[in-house]
Amino acid sequence: MKIPHVEPTVASLLRARLLELARHQDELAADQAATTPYWKPQPPTVHGHRSAADALRAEADLLLDAC
Repeated sequence: MKIPHVEPTVASLLRARLLELARHQDELAADQAATTPYWKPQPPTVHGHRSAADALRAEADLLLDAC
């Protein structure tokens, strides 16, 4: 997806927020994975949080090209 030109300041702030949200999703996944015994499968939410973090980072990277 191509993002139209965005003011560098706005892009920087938005990118920082997206990366912050991605870190939060990673933390949620790690917390949930840590409470699951190793012999049990990970709950689907762990995969969901990790996928959300990946998507947020991908969107943040698109903002690098929009400046």
